[in-house]
Amino acid sequence: MLSIFTVFADWFAFQLLSLTPDTKLGDSVHFFVEDVTKIYALLVIMIYTIALFRATLNVERVRNFLVGKHRVYGYVFGSAFGAITPFCSCSSIPVFLGFTSAGIPIGITLSFLLTSPLINEVALILLLSLLGWKFTVIYVAVGMLVGILGGAFLDAIRAERWLQSFAAKALQQGQQAPQANTTESGAGSTRLTLRARHQFAQSEALDIFGRVWKWVLLGVGLGALLHGYVPDGWIEQHLGDGQWWSVPSAVLLAIPLYSNVTGIIPVMESLLIHGLPIGTTLAFCMSTVAASFPEFILLKQVMQWRLLATVFAMLLVSFTLVGWLFNLIAVYL
Repeated sequence: MLSIFTVFADWFAFQLLSLTPDTKLGDSVHFFVEDVTKIYALLVIMIYTIALFRATLNVERVRNFLVGKHRVYGYVFGSAFGAITPFCSCSSIPVFLGFTSAGIPIGITLSFLLTSPLINEVALILLLSLLGWKFTVIYVAVGMLVGILGGAFLDAIRAERWLQSFAAKALQQGQQAPQANTTESGAGSTRLTLRARHQFAQSEALDIFGRVWKWVLLGVGLGALLHGYVPDGWIEQHLGDGQWWSVPSAVLLAIPLYSNVTGIIPVMESLLIHGLPIGTTLAFCMSTVAASFPEFILLKQVMQWRLLATVFAMLLVSFTLVGWLFNLIAVYL
């Protein structure tokens, strides 16, 4: 069944602009229109919904739950929450800001942010049908491990000092809030009216959308050019036959591309069918989802360049190691 975004892209590209689907330009324009409309709709809906949820529930309870517990519990919690929430890299950013505003340590927040785009329930169903339960379980474990270890490392280097000023201020205020709340009876018990929650969510949606809409256009536009103009079969032909260099090459090649994890599963299937080793395929797809230019263009709104570069390098190394590992154990899967 075609989505409303596909139908709109069909009408826009092939009827309004009179392009044909079998041309590179037609394919690129269709990809661009479908992804931009889908991401914009998702951004507005998810930012509003998450903000409404934040206004309804006391996010500080999560922080208070983690207070006094070993930080490892926080990393596991953040990574597990990322695994069970169906957010792409774009819609994860509002949750990132929500965690930051609640004063949750940056490492725990980044454990969520690193895991969320890699794992969702639709991807798990597709992976089960494509590669079986063993690969799916290992994929989930690896995705969560990336988030857990990444969060621990970023906490160790005090990554919060490299947030954008508004995010760092929100984190500082959130971490100071418990001290003020402990002196007030019933602190945090005030419940907003439905109208007040709506106004908060509407303001949040407009503010965040205003920050990122142009970066979505830039990132998806780059992805559309590559989608339409990279020849079929080129990737399979130029990533080697399991040589050690094919994995880092695949990771680097995926950086300019854009897709969420659900959209990349069919690409993974195509690459495997064409004989690309499973580890190389996985490294390529993970890099496309979590380390692409569009992803980092969006993250630049909440991170300084130093933190962005650190997260970027950490992911590239992680995906390369994961690719090498899966190429070694592929015979047992």
